[in-house]
Amino acid sequence: MKAVPAQREFMPGSWDNAPSAFYAGTAAHPIYVDHVRPAHRVPGKPPVVMVHGGGHTGACYLATPDFRPGWAPRFAAAGRSVFVPDWPGHGRSPMGPDFARLGTQDVASALLGLLERVGPAVLLVHSASGPMAWWIVEQRPDLVPAVVAIAPGPPANLLADLPDDPAAVLKLRDDARAGCPVYSGEESPVWFGAEFAAAYWANAPRFPRQAFENYRRSIVPESARILNERFNIGGRGLRISDPSSLKGHRILIVTGDHDARHPREVDEATASYLGAEFVWLPERGIRGNGHMMMIEDNSDDLAAMVLGWLDANNC
Repeated sequence: MKAVPAQREFMPGSWDNAPSAFYAGTAAHPIYVDHVRPAHRVPGKPPVVMVHGGGHTGACYLATPDFRPGWAPRFAAAGRSVFVPDWPGHGRSPMGPDFARLGTQDVASALLGLLERVGPAVLLVHSASGPMAWWIVEQRPDLVPAVVAIAPGPPANLLADLPDDPAAVLKLRDDARAGCPVYSGEESPVWFGAEFAAAYWANAPRFPRQAFENYRRSIVPESARILNERFNIGGRGLRISDPSSLKGHRILIVTGDHDARHPREVDEATASYLGAEFVWLPERGIRGNGHMMMIEDNSDDLAAMVLGWLDANNC
């Protein structure tokens, strides 16, 4: 049985002294965090907090399903400390009895607790953690020198208020502009089957199909409430109060050309709304990426692109 990580305390901002694994978050929603240390840290480079999306854990940043090093060790090899949390109730983070009603802001608050502990850090987010990032930056811009957002969900400010009605939402299931929404009853968690994963997360030409079964095993149940909030069902998505508060903040949004829920116009609109830099990968000559680009066959090239952007922006 694996030992519980030691809880050696460290002062906020003194992340060089952080243990290799620890718990952070809030009292109500603790989170497990892996700390991937660089062999030789480059002075002046802030750490990176890599946050997974819905139905996943931080494992998607630690290694790829075909056993290559993930983004966390690649960023560490470039001289950066990397922190990889599991959302509350995901992976090695404790699951509470009300998990099906865990909310987006609950997770965002837990992540903010991590940032308050490790000090200013680049926030790298994916998919459903996008709205969390926008909220965190608005709350504590001093703790987030930059955001890198991979196919991120927009703030709910940009989404139509969908009816709290399963039948009405079902009619929009294939509408990419609405995010291909799915209604989830909040009496129990949502489990994702292989068919769903293959259709939305592992559908791109660059996904390592020979490793699909390894990937499928990494998928975890999700809070029904978080999924409903991601689609802004009932108008309950996580909003920001003042979009201008993010203008001028260093934000990069990256989207591939095989992501069913993230057509170019949707993510480009998010970037415009937030004043972010937008990278549509085909314009860089990079084609075939989908929603899980951090584990696709060109993940090393994409990691290098993000690291280059961070260096160019002095963060």
